[in-house]
Amino acid sequence: MLAWRRELAALAPMLLPDSVLAAIIAGTATLSASFVQLRSALMREAAAGRSSSASRRRNRLQLILLLAIIGAAGVCGFALSQWLTAGERAAQGVMQRELQARVAEISRTASQLELTRGSERADIEDGVLRRIGSEGIVVMATVGPCRRPLAPSPAAGPAAANSPAAGSPAAGPPAAASPPSPAGEANATPARACTETEASPVTLCATIPGNASVSEVALFSRAADSDAPWSASRYLPGQESGEARFAATYSESTPEAGTRQVCQGFAHWSTDHARVVRMVVRYTLPA
Repeated sequence: MLAWRRELAALAPMLLPDSVLAAIIAGTATLSASFVQLRSALMREAAAGRSSSASRRRNRLQLILLLAIIGAAGVCGFALSQWLTAGERAAQGVMQRELQARVAEISRTASQLELTRGSERADIEDGVLRRIGSEGIVVMATVGPCRRPLAPSPAAGPAAANSPAAGSPAAGPPAAASPPSPAGEANATPARACTETEASPVTLCATIPGNASVSEVALFSRAADSDAPWSASRYLPGQESGEARFAATYSESTPEAGTRQVCQGFAHWSTDHARVVRMVVRYTLPA
């Protein structure tokens, strides 16, 4: 705005027509001559020492003419200043309207850009979710070997009841312990293995979008120390292999906050080794 005002002030003299300049020069000359005549008349009257009625009337007329000229000059100056500033005010009005139009255009552009960004972000997120759904969500867990609780031996009670108590006066000298015989080792019964009902189930859960449809749930399991590829360790739902079994069906939770969970149960009752289980959930989104 300041630059525009300086430029307009510099161009203002160039915008004046020749007639206005001539009127300004003539008005200035007339006003100056009137001031000179009034000063001369006042000096002559002071030199004469007295004034006649004719001279008083002449001086009064000159004073009236001078006041009229001064008033006309003031009115003309005000009109000229208004005319000179009219262009500046017009330029300021044009600048304000231009600025308002630019601000409105910038606001429209910003709102359109925000809408474009929102739509592009939604498209990008939808594309990412579709790609994840086609590749599948992978969930893995390691399940340790089954451990049964230790049960007391049935022969321990009678043996302990028949043995003499320590410090009892009736107890005789302790008998020398005889080394275990190989036959006794052979007759020892091995620990009983776990059953499927005694295994602690593990649940694998994958989170998918709430409006997605499950297209495939792939199940895999292998020993923890095995290097076999996952493609060779795939299970079917409900299939039992290597003392391990996946549930016959998977379950889905109710959609909440735009997502839901797909869960699959797994049971492992082997006491020899741990197993690594893997679940891949693939889904599709509506068009």
